[in-house]
Amino acid sequence: MTKKERVAAVLDIFDQTYPDAACSLNYTTPLELLIATQLSAQCTDARVNIVTKELFKKYKTVHDFADADISELQDIIRSTGFYRNKAKNIISCCRRLIEAYNGEIPDNMDDLLTLAGTGRKTANLVLGDVFGKSAVVVDTHVARLSRRIGFTTQTDPVKIEFALRKIIPEKDQLRMCHQMVAHGRAICTARNPKCGVCPIASYCKLNSKNDSKASMVID
Repeated sequence: MTKKERVAAVLDIFDQTYPDAACSLNYTTPLELLIATQLSAQCTDARVNIVTKELFKKYKTVHDFADADISELQDIIRSTGFYRNKAKNIISCCRRLIEAYNGEIPDNMDDLLTLAGTGRKTANLVLGDVFGKSAVVVDTHVARLSRRIGFTTQTDPVKIEFALRKIIPEKDQLRMCHQMVAHGRAICTARNPKCGVCPIASYCKLNSKNDSKASMVID
């Protein structure tokens, strides 16, 4: 079975198992998604959602963030970790949005990557969920599942992204990434994955005892 065939089979099962999988960060505007995703680095989405409930009441516009008192911002986002760098990046990011993009969120990767605190994971999520573009969002769950299933042997997130782009159809990329996150949380956890009840076990390299061909997938 080729990787593309494996992707198709897994995607079909995911569509039945996680039909409503979506971004788990709470937001109402493109700016809020950008900020929330920056805060999610080394932090759970659940914690970020708790923090942004207060954060987005106090700071509503790009100008609010650009003019924020850094100490006050740090206090609000402290529990997300790395709060000093995150606060500095958020303010810098919003100032650049005002100076270079008229306060609007760019709709392309190159421009998004010029924003402080914005890497490819954040940029892809914004491009996919805000602008409806093809996007491969490689978070810890997607990285783990990609290797376990046998989609890639890469460990670097950027290399994983480009490996997945080659085998997942563009129209399915963002949806499948959200489904992989859902599966990573529910079944394929970092420790003690529940292989015995996994709906894609027969297509998974980790569970290759159920599929002798899985171990033969070459990256």
